[in-house]
Amino acid sequence: MTTRIILPLTAAAALAALPATAADLQTASGQAQILVRSSASWNGKPYAHYPTTAPQLTVLRLTIPPHSALPWHTHPVPNAGYVLEGQLTIHDKASGATKTFHQGEAFTESVDDPHRGESGDSQTVLILVYSGTEGEKTTVPLPGQKAEY
Repeated sequence: MTTRIILPLTAAAALAALPATAADLQTASGQAQILVRSSASWNGKPYAHYPTTAPQLTVLRLTIPPHSALPWHTHPVPNAGYVLEGQLTIHDKASGATKTFHQGEAFTESVDDPHRGESGDSQTVLILVYSGTEGEKTTVPLPGQKAEY
């Protein structure tokens, strides 16, 4: 008789000691902060087109050495970036306009406008997000220039 009582109590205690399952987790919403939302690039030029076929998102981490300029290039698709480390100065080839983004800042890039990025005194680390289509390039070097990456 004692075994009949102790065995179920032991089993109940063992089950109570098991870790919580996913069903036991509290549901909570995350905290979101919009870093950038825009229908235009950093230089104010509105985005004119968007892929009309199935999209393919590309996310990459790009590291630029200190005191370096990327080759002149264009982007055929809308994209945005985030400065993880250092700073990035973007130069627009046609207008000569520049804008500098620092660590923790997000930015939108231009589509079809020749430009390049330049690091500062330390390396620059960027997270870049491109919204293109399968097989489409994310960056196109200008004639005579090396690839951006």
